[in-house]
Amino acid sequence: MEGIKMDEEYILAIDEGTTTARAMIFDHNGRKVAAARHPIRQILPNPGWVEHDASEIWNAVQTTIATALIESGIKPKQIKSIGIASQRETTVVWDKNTGLPIHNAVVWQSRQTVSLANKIIDEGYKDEIHQKTGLIVSPYFSATKVRWILDHVEGAQERAEKGELLFGTINTWLLWQLTDGESFLTDYANASRTMLYNINDLTWDDDLLKLFNIPKSMLPEVRSNSELFGTTKSYHFYGSEIPITGMTGSQQASLIGQMAFDKGMVKNTYGTGAFVVMNTGEVPALSDNNLLTTIAYGINGKINYALEGSVFVAGAALQWLRDDLRIIKRTPDTQQAAMRSTSRDEVYVVPAFSGLGAPYWDDKAHGTVFGLTRGTNKDDFIKATLQAIAYQTKDIIDTMSSDSKTPIDILKVDGAATANEYLMQFQADILDIPLQRAEELETTSLGAAFLSGLGSGYWKDIDDIKKNYQSGDVYEPKMENEVRDNLYAGWKEAVNATMAFKHRK
Repeated sequence: MEGIKMDEEYILAIDEGTTTARAMIFDHNGRKVAAARHPIRQILPNPGWVEHDASEIWNAVQTTIATALIESGIKPKQIKSIGIASQRETTVVWDKNTGLPIHNAVVWQSRQTVSLANKIIDEGYKDEIHQKTGLIVSPYFSATKVRWILDHVEGAQERAEKGELLFGTINTWLLWQLTDGESFLTDYANASRTMLYNINDLTWDDDLLKLFNIPKSMLPEVRSNSELFGTTKSYHFYGSEIPITGMTGSQQASLIGQMAFDKGMVKNTYGTGAFVVMNTGEVPALSDNNLLTTIAYGINGKINYALEGSVFVAGAALQWLRDDLRIIKRTPDTQQAAMRSTSRDEVYVVPAFSGLGAPYWDDKAHGTVFGLTRGTNKDDFIKATLQAIAYQTKDIIDTMSSDSKTPIDILKVDGAATANEYLMQFQADILDIPLQRAEELETTSLGAAFLSGLGSGYWKDIDDIKKNYQSGDVYEPKMENEVRDNLYAGWKEAVNATMAFKHRK
């Protein structure tokens, strides 16, 4: 492959997402020199439930690593170190002795623990959990998912209390597999998404473990995001043992890949969902409006925090158009359809397939469509679905600016959907701020690589990796204020109607 040198070292990034596992190899300039991907099967046992087979995820990761190495010609001995970024909150419980999961992984999107989350709220624990973890009580996070697995697998609670079961999010599961069970660890960023970790004193919280009746022996040790987590077994890499020196959650990795190391910087990743994250510096700032406070990263003994808002359905809405409604053949077709549409933007799609995320956090909401007329056509519907992604992002950006008391002057964007020119321009228009697209759209993988390279000495320090960042296109807002205000007012009416509709008797 062009650009590959047999006397150079590289960084391997594992990026295990909700729908795809990726392996990417980067050189010292932060340039992607090899990539491979493999789909992740979605298991949907009941409406609103989403599960994965954790063993299939491990097999997919092995496949992508092998493919990236073979197709690039890079030898395992040339890999300086490995970084792992993964879907967060997704919960795996496995047998400590056999290494086999006792149930499918319960995915972050899954709503099967709504009743348990509501029970916790009804019992008055909402404020305590918010103060300790920075999170709102939701089935989104790992704590209720662990409890659900222990409740629904026969004998699981007893086995957990005997120290026979382990819990981890996907990063911990992959680390365990790569090291053949020698490393049972997680990182600050992923731990902060479990609803069990105290982000103030950086410990698993005994009171919350008692509340959810989760034995502490199940939980991994928590480390920073850039240090030695373990070494791969030689049989995974044709005789080479490679250090794993970076680990984080997908959205924190994207923040790092976007070089958002300064307080006040904001990025949005448009993936299956969309995730807006603001670096808030070294002191956690709690939101008054249902945004999440989370750990952005811990590097060299310093912790940086973030505010985050989650759009549950972004790219997933385009997959819905393709796979379920079958009104497009490929997701890139949405760009041409939106540009063909001649509607006056009177159609609103609220894709609350998994409830509404920030700032609403309404788990009972269902998807709705408003404003249809006899003249509405396929192109109009597709355009409205794209616009919904931008409206949901604006909900979060406005709330984030208010909570942080910080004006947001530019939004850094990445992810597959940023290739859609219509979406990017409409997003800039509805926000009334410029968008700066990353040159390397796979910023999650790049962030994992940077953390690993810092941990292994491949890059000297943060200033060294900043030299490698290149920004892409900038989208300037063009929409008139009156038009923007009217469109967004219509969106807010549609969301309010959506939340009212599900309360019908």
